[in-house]
Amino acid sequence: MKIALFGATGRVGQNILESALNDGHQVKALVRSKLPISHPDLEVIVGDIRKAEDVEKTLQGTEAVFSAIGTDRTTTLTEAMPLVIKTMKANGIRRIITIGTAGILNSRMTPGVLRFQGGDSNRKLTFAAEEHAAVFRLLEKTDLEWTIVCPTYLPDGKAYGDYRVEKDYLPEGGKEITVGDTAEFAYKQLENPEFIGSRVGIAY
Repeated sequence: MKIALFGATGRVGQNILESALNDGHQVKALVRSKLPISHPDLEVIVGDIRKAEDVEKTLQGTEAVFSAIGTDRTTTLTEAMPLVIKTMKANGIRRIITIGTAGILNSRMTPGVLRFQGGDSNRKLTFAAEEHAAVFRLLEKTDLEWTIVCPTYLPDGKAYGDYRVEKDYLPEGGKEITVGDTAEFAYKQLENPEFIGSRVGIAY
């Protein structure tokens, strides 16, 4: 399969890239400067995800999209996602898997709102959650086959494989999940239709 990947230089994105290449997929990765690896099945496009022509160049000829774009206290995510959605539709691409945050899962404490709004999270800064929530609302309005993987606290670490997942909620008592396990689960969604059209909470 030919995959488009945004956020390939980030912690989760690097792991997704490695898994895809190891499995023989072809990957087109849009990056701001360069990637520290080269591979015969990897096409690196240097550009800006906020520019329509760079998104178009990345998505042309691909069959599925991974987005591991972070927020980094910028609005890059919410500027880019409308372009990604529009370009996917123009190119007939249906599947998109994105990395979100546990803050945009449903609140257990306050039904009807998201975790970052309902008091479930101890985080006082909500900028990242607000950015990811805006992307969730955008995808929710489309007919794309979207899945948002929503990790809680995300320390570095390998994939152990013994995590718990729950549709639209953070698993009860979940406190953290490694970068490796988050990437592994997200990558597996390429072949898994179970969570299409939903957010997925992931934690130990």
